[in-house]
Amino acid sequence: MVRLSAWVLAVCSAAHGAGPQKALIVDGQNNHPWQATTPLLKKILEDTNLFQVDVATTPPKGGDMSAFRPNFAAYALVVSNYNGEAWPQATQKAFADFVNKGGGVVIVHAADNAFPEWKEYNEMIGLGGWGDRNEKSGPYLRYRDEKFVKDNTPGRGGSHGAQHEFRVDIRNPTHAITKGLPPSFMHAKDELYDRLRGPAEHITVLATAYSEVSTRGTGEHEPVLMVIGHGRGRIFHTTLGHSPEAMSCVGFIVTTQRGAEWAATGRVKQTVPKDYPMGQVSTRKLD
Repeated sequence: MVRLSAWVLAVCSAAHGAGPQKALIVDGQNNHPWQATTPLLKKILEDTNLFQVDVATTPPKGGDMSAFRPNFAAYALVVSNYNGEAWPQATQKAFADFVNKGGGVVIVHAADNAFPEWKEYNEMIGLGGWGDRNEKSGPYLRYRDEKFVKDNTPGRGGSHGAQHEFRVDIRNPTHAITKGLPPSFMHAKDELYDRLRGPAEHITVLATAYSEVSTRGTGEHEPVLMVIGHGRGRIFHTTLGHSPEAMSCVGFIVTTQRGAEWAATGRVKQTVPKDYPMGQVSTRKLD
């Protein structure tokens, strides 16, 4: 009887999708050190015990991209640590189909620089930078009178000042990703992206950081954490994470873990850890 009960429990657990879900990190080209940061992203995800993580690495710049065709449909979550040459049309279509059918995506830092000419990708990420983006790419999002408004002022899309520590302010404390987090945290030395622009549709900004003029910033509260709905899919977009140092910040780790869970499942069951930063930077050893 005990054996039968255990067997029934195991069958029920399997039927309800118990155990880690499959996640895929895409890398291979980036203007940032993906060889150092992909292993950290893999550990950050696997430390939740929610994900079993594979990595798909493209050919290097100038290589034959035609054979790069990951089976996105086999995964619950795709994490992009990629900023490089265009994927084959078939791969782009497979990725778009994955998202439209309900797949989860996490966009990390320079991944929002990628694919400026791919219309649907820019809809998925909401806001992007560089790659000759400008007002034709869409508006800026500006925080005015405690709400976000679209700003169609002409200008470049994407820049950042000197790297430095900065405070991240939660602007949507009721979303599953940010619910229960302190109202702000200090983030480790990083690039603070500013002047991002894009379609900005179906987007909710979760957190901003003030881009100080003294560090060659914009003097604006810039979106740094956001979620986007596309088709049936969910996208978590973090502009943080330039380097291993930035990724060691507990604020980055926790928001990425929670964002990944939400993107994959639509909910967040993780609790807020005791080492979550508030008044000063808190880091963890990841290697």
